[in-house]
Amino acid sequence: MSRIGNKHITLPAGVTITVDGDIAKVTGPKGTLNVKLNHGISLEINGADVVCKRANELKQTKQNHGTTRANLHNAVVGVSEGYTKSLEMRGIGYKAVMEGKNVVISAGYSHTITIVPDEGVTIKIVSATEIACEGIDKQAVGQTAARIREIRRPEPYLGKGIRYKGEYVATKEGKRAAAGGKK
Repeated sequence: MSRIGNKHITLPAGVTITVDGDIAKVTGPKGTLNVKLNHGISLEINGADVVCKRANELKQTKQNHGTTRANLHNAVVGVSEGYTKSLEMRGIGYKAVMEGKNVVISAGYSHTITIVPDEGVTIKIVSATEIACEGIDKQAVGQTAARIREIRRPEPYLGKGIRYKGEYVATKEGKRAAAGGKK
C-alpha cells in the first residue's frame, strides 16, 4: 500500500489541472508545468481535490504510484509558490557577479567559472557571497544549485567552499592538532 500515492492533493486557489492523455498540465499564477503520468496511473479530479489512482497491483505500477503523486504535488507547489535554493560562499576572494542571466563565480581558481541557469530558473545575487536560485520547477532549481555547489564543494578542514544555506559541514582537526603538539 502506497502511503504517498494515496494522499490527496489539495489545489490552492488559482491552480488548475487538465489531463491530456498521459500528460497532466498544471497551471497557476506563476506559470505552467507539464507532468508525465506514468503507465497505469490515472488522475481523479473532484473540484480542488486530486487523487492518483493505479490501474493494477503490479510492482512497477505501485512504485510509479507514489512517484507520480510526488511529481504532481511538486508541480502544484511550484506554480503556486515557487521554489528557492540559497547558497553561500565561504573563503577569501570567493564572490559571484551577474553577467546577463548567467552568474560568474570566483572560487579560488586561476580562472572564473560561468554558470548558465537551466530553463525556467533565475539566479539572483543576494550579496557578493550569497546566491539564490528561483523557479517553478523543483528539479531544475535543485539541479542549477547543485551545479553551482559542485564548483567548489565545502572542504572538511577549514570549511571553505560553496554550500547550501544552513548546510552543516563537519570539520576535522588536522594533522598538527591530532599529534598533540609534538614536533
